[in-house]
Amino acid sequence: MKKHSARVAPLSACNSPVLTLTKVEGEERPRDSPGPAEAQAPAGVEAGGRASRRCWTCSRAQLKKIFWGVAVVLCVCSSWAGSTQLAKLTFRKFDAPFTLTWFATNWNFLFFPLYYVGHVCKSTEKQSVKQRYRECCRFFGDNGLTLKVFFTKAAPFGVLWTLTNYLYLHAIKKINTTDVSVLFCCNKAFVFLLSWIVLRDRFMGVRIVAAILAIAGIVMMTYADGFHSHSVIGIALVVASASMSALYKVLFKLLLGSAKFGEAALFLSILGVFNILFITCIPIILYFTKVEYWSSFDDIPWGNLCGFSVLLLTFNIVLNFGIAVTYPTLMSLGIVLSVPVNAVIDHYTSQIVFNGVRVIAIIIIGLGFLLLLLPEEWDVWLIKLLTRLKVRKKEEPAEGAADLSSGPQSKNRRARPSFAR
Repeated sequence: MKKHSARVAPLSACNSPVLTLTKVEGEERPRDSPGPAEAQAPAGVEAGGRASRRCWTCSRAQLKKIFWGVAVVLCVCSSWAGSTQLAKLTFRKFDAPFTLTWFATNWNFLFFPLYYVGHVCKSTEKQSVKQRYRECCRFFGDNGLTLKVFFTKAAPFGVLWTLTNYLYLHAIKKINTTDVSVLFCCNKAFVFLLSWIVLRDRFMGVRIVAAILAIAGIVMMTYADGFHSHSVIGIALVVASASMSALYKVLFKLLLGSAKFGEAALFLSILGVFNILFITCIPIILYFTKVEYWSSFDDIPWGNLCGFSVLLLTFNIVLNFGIAVTYPTLMSLGIVLSVPVNAVIDHYTSQIVFNGVRVIAIIIIGLGFLLLLLPEEWDVWLIKLLTRLKVRKKEEPAEGAADLSSGPQSKNRRARPSFAR
């Protein structure tokens, strides 16, 4: 197990301020103990040097992490908004949401090969593909990836993955991309509710408020178009997609726990294999029953299909492995920031009407999403911040009074030498 952790470390430790600080703190050299009079000045200089080195190293690591965070946010936002808009554009020529879902999910097979390339480039202890595969298979248990494990621990997630993407794409056919993207942000509220019920996670009042805001936003979004059947169906499809996504995340944590980078890459590649082996029959059935039919393969916009698949693959790679270089909260911000991007594009490319109800619904759901990003100890941090502010306010008048009282004394002290002369 030590070898395993050492191999994973290079992926996540390159920007870790903790590791950097440990190296700085560990630079202690044996030296002769000086006398009492000699020890004071060098000790102060050495302590100051060490403190400055720690602060500089810490701030440098944090700045690097924030820089990568901005890059990850932009990548998540552009890939998610781009895939949504490209899917909308594809349906004008190729009206087959399930086939598009199947085609894009097949690209999940590339996760583990791409991870292995990164492992070879970064890791000091290089392993063969077979060795790395066997090591990552321990994630499924002592026996590795058996046929029983495949059908009990991978197949259900493959079904949930397909349902999440299909419902999302089908909703894009019914309503505009702005509404779809903002309603899908409710999945974070659903994750909290399911985690609270199933996983017995800690109860947080602010997250309950966020869940209420998300539900209120859904109702207001439905009201924005006047409860027409077309928009109601589209909104129901997005909410169902967000629910499937939340169920996927909670069940993963319940059944499999947390995964390292190689294990997550292998798991996602297995979902791609499951999709190829067991989901391929469904697009074929839909084609011959003419539910999703196209006249010839030459009419299929392969550029749009491949572009959508690449953008979705990029989104999932950054979302799953971006934690190696930045904070998880920054990655989540990329999803909510895709909403205004989609709104701007819809404003110029479609006939969307941003009435007051729709704008308020978007703001409410966005606010609920941001509240869910607050850490569990946010109330403790807030109390500490308020306490520090109160202490500073009390210290300022005391310092002012001390300056006034010390003023005449300092003048007298300065006057005595001249008077003596």
